[in-house]
Amino acid sequence: MPKAGLHDGSTIEIEVHGQGPTLLLPVNPHPVEGELAEQMRAYGTDPALGQSLIKGLSDTFRVVAFDYEGHVQSIPKPETLTPANVASDLLAIADTVGADQFAYYGYSWLAVIGLQLAIRTERLSALIMGGYPPLHGPYKEMLSVTTIAYELASGTRVLQTDDGWTTGTLSVDQTHQFMTLYQALKTFDDRAAQAQITCPRLCFVGSADKIQYDSNWDNVCVDIAGPVVRSQTELEGIGWDVRVLDRLDHTQAMQAKQVIPILLSWWATRVSA
Repeated sequence: MPKAGLHDGSTIEIEVHGQGPTLLLPVNPHPVEGELAEQMRAYGTDPALGQSLIKGLSDTFRVVAFDYEGHVQSIPKPETLTPANVASDLLAIADTVGADQFAYYGYSWLAVIGLQLAIRTERLSALIMGGYPPLHGPYKEMLSVTTIAYELASGTRVLQTDDGWTTGTLSVDQTHQFMTLYQALKTFDDRAAQAQITCPRLCFVGSADKIQYDSNWDNVCVDIAGPVVRSQTELEGIGWDVRVLDRLDHTQAMQAKQVIPILLSWWATRVSA
C-alpha cells in the first residue's frame, strides 16, 4: 500500500482501485465499525460511505482513495493546516501514484480544500465540489463555528445548555487546526479566484443544506444551499455546472446513492464526451 509524505512529515496511506482517469477521493476506504458505526447510522450517515463511493466509481476511474479527514484527526496539525499546506499534501498524494493530471472530488470542508487546490495547480482535469458553494462561501461563519469549537475544547467557553453541536471528545489540537484553516481563509476572495480555475467543474448541494446553531454557538447560521441556489445562473455563466438536490440536507446529499449518479453522468457528458 503506497504512502505519501505530507507537509508536517507524517505519512498517509493510499489505496488505488480501478483503471481510467485518476480521481483523487479523500474518503475512508474502510467501513467504520462498532459503536461509532451505530451512531453514524442514527444520524443517517453510511459507515461504509468511502467504500461505497470507491465501488461505484472504480469502473470509470482510477480511484485514489485516502482518508485525509481521519488522518488530520489522528495526527492534528494545529498550526499548519493552511490552504497552501493542504494543497501541497494533495499534490504529494498525486505524485505518489504518478498522476500528472487528475480529477478531485471533495465534500464539505474537503470541497473547500479542493477549491484551494484548483487555484494552485494546473494539473486538475476536473473539480467536483459537494456540500460547499464555490462562490459566496460562508467562510466567516465557518471561522466563527471552528473558533467556538476550539474554545469549548480548551475550556475557555462553557456550554449554557446541552445541545446537538457539542465537540464531544475532540481535542484542543483537533479543533485548533480547523480554526487555523478558516483563519487563513478569512480574507479569501472566492469571486476573484474563479478566473484561476480553468478545468471542467461541478458543484452540488442539497436544497435544505442550512445549519442554524443555537446560542451556545452565538446563533451562527451556516448556509450552504443558499449561495448556490441564489447564484446558480451566475455560477453557470462563469463555467460551473450546478446540481441542487431537492429537499436534501448536508448529510443526505453526501450519500453514495446521490453522489455516484451525479458524478458519473456529469463526467460522461461534460468531461469525457
